[in-house]
Amino acid sequence: MKNIKEAKSLVPQEIIEQKIFLIRERKVMFDRDLAILYGVETRVLNQAVRRNTERFPEDFMFQLNKKEFENWVSQIVITNPGAKKSMRIAPLVFTEQGVAMLSSVLKSEKAIQVNIQIIRTFTKIKEMIISNKELRIKIEELEGKYDAKFSTIFKVITKLITDPERENKRKIGFNVEK
Repeated sequence: MKNIKEAKSLVPQEIIEQKIFLIRERKVMFDRDLAILYGVETRVLNQAVRRNTERFPEDFMFQLNKKEFENWVSQIVITNPGAKKSMRIAPLVFTEQGVAMLSSVLKSEKAIQVNIQIIRTFTKIKEMIISNKELRIKIEELEGKYDAKFSTIFKVITKLITDPERENKRKIGFNVEK
């Protein structure tokens, strides 16, 4: 079995983080991105999934609907005209649980190691979200305990936590109104 250092060197965590998108209010990864990370063709990954559909319920994996697919295609800059052919079928997207299930249908050692890295990345993202909320709650509690002299300090801390610049930036991915 490979050690943790070897597993981490397969794919940098930053690359995995860039491949996680928010669709239907779920963090997901596209089939083609997963195929690249696993070192297989997208059709091979999808074929393995289709042969094991009972392992992939709707909360593990789903296919983009027509509107989501059109929106996704419109956001991709295609320099290779032949690449359009590979985008005729709406992609499958996998939640964290779906990614974990992929290790049971893709048997290669690389797929298993990359899967471990992806699951660790999903976990790290969750931990960051939770710790940010906990910090905000603690600051709000402290704010109530101290008088107006400290209000400026709390405003600055709150501004740093909420990071308004980040909120004003254009979000990556797309949302489809229901």
